[in-house]
Amino acid sequence: MFDKYLMPISQKPLHSVAEILVKRGIKADHITILGFAIGIFGAVCIAFQLFWLGLIGILVNRLCDGLDGAVARLSGVSDAGGYLDIVLDFIFYSAIALSFGVADPSTNALAAALLIFSFMGTGSSFLAFAIMAEKHAIKTLDYGKKSLYFLGGITEGFETIVFFVLMCLMPHYFVYLACLFAGLCAITTVTRIVAAYHMLRQV
Repeated sequence: MFDKYLMPISQKPLHSVAEILVKRGIKADHITILGFAIGIFGAVCIAFQLFWLGLIGILVNRLCDGLDGAVARLSGVSDAGGYLDIVLDFIFYSAIALSFGVADPSTNALAAALLIFSFMGTGSSFLAFAIMAEKHAIKTLDYGKKSLYFLGGITEGFETIVFFVLMCLMPHYFVYLACLFAGLCAITTVTRIVAAYHMLRQV
């Protein structure tokens, strides 16, 4: 919901760091893979109830997610890089949800499963429309230069990270936070399906 407003604010500092990385020969794909590895490390930490380390892993992963895009825009956006970024992002999101379920199965397992289920809705509605948008050359500039069309919603990247941070800071409230976020994801999924369906009927 807030991504398109926050993105222009974050672009300048990310661009400055990206220029340094490009000069040193660091590729966007390298940052993507490193960020994913750190994110999975964070998920493992959460599974062992090391929530502060998990939080650090999440934040570094998200920093890398911003940096890889900035580096790609300087050195050239590629389909391969965009594909890698999207796939690893979705795996990371599900891994974090799963890790809370593993941390306390008797309490968190059902809520973690519900959260992963809700991610399937937001992810599939997002990716399915992106495929159709590419086919019909539907473009948007709201999210900057991306590898594919971004269809917005209540729960996007910023909102997801806010909830992940809250879950790490207040792990005993995971069930409530997960159910709340899953509900918001459900609203996002429904609104995306309706909006995309009506948009595609007109092309």
